[in-house]
Amino acid sequence: MARLLVGCCGFPVGRSKYYSMFSAVELQETFYNPPDPEKLAKLRREAPEGFVFTMKAWQAVTHPLDSPTWKRARVKPGKELADRYGFLRPTKEVFEAWELTARAAKALGARLVVLQTPPSFDASDENLRNAVEFFSSVETGDFLLGWEPRGDWLRKPERIAEVVGRFSRVVHVVDPFRSKPVVERPTAYFRLHGIGPGEVNYRYRYTDEDLSTLCSIVSGLGAEEVYVMFNNVYMAQDASRFKEKCPASNK
Repeated sequence: MARLLVGCCGFPVGRSKYYSMFSAVELQETFYNPPDPEKLAKLRREAPEGFVFTMKAWQAVTHPLDSPTWKRARVKPGKELADRYGFLRPTKEVFEAWELTARAAKALGARLVVLQTPPSFDASDENLRNAVEFFSSVETGDFLLGWEPRGDWLRKPERIAEVVGRFSRVVHVVDPFRSKPVVERPTAYFRLHGIGPGEVNYRYRYTDEDLSTLCSIVSGLGAEEVYVMFNNVYMAQDASRFKEKCPASNK
């Protein structure tokens, strides 16, 4: 049975309590604003030995400046640079944003960095080329890269495989209730956004039947390590219930 790491996307409870409840967390603050390596190094020192961190890449790498996610940012580049940020573009600005993200990930001791591209980053030939060039340039042995494509990529799994299949350190991140990884890796990474119409339903509360199904999905994987990261309003409760429902998560 694979090693199972269960946690939440962000800290839904105080950190001390969270550390006692779960074995891993995916940091979200690193997405909205430039990540601070010193702050993250302090967070690493605070956490218990063996606790696992992952984190989202700064949105300057993945999201153009007209994305609504920038409304929550404390720092935003000038409008004159609108065509220089996001979409994994091969620009100086994107790679500088990535270098900051990578430094922060090393300071945190992150096992994996999630790159969630927006639905507007469609499966065009240009975006496919940008994704391949980006991952070719940044693939590292320091941590895994997790790519969560959205939008029409989800209807074109062969396009996702064309990118992910080239890179041994890139993991296809999915919501297991909506799709499966197109390429199997020793590590599987699941982000659970709720069940329902559309790509996300954050107000969804997972049922006992849902959690049993999730345990069956996890148990049937050939991966050595599986992350199950809840990203819904009831994430703390649902993740705790899943740990109780799926004995492997307590190993």
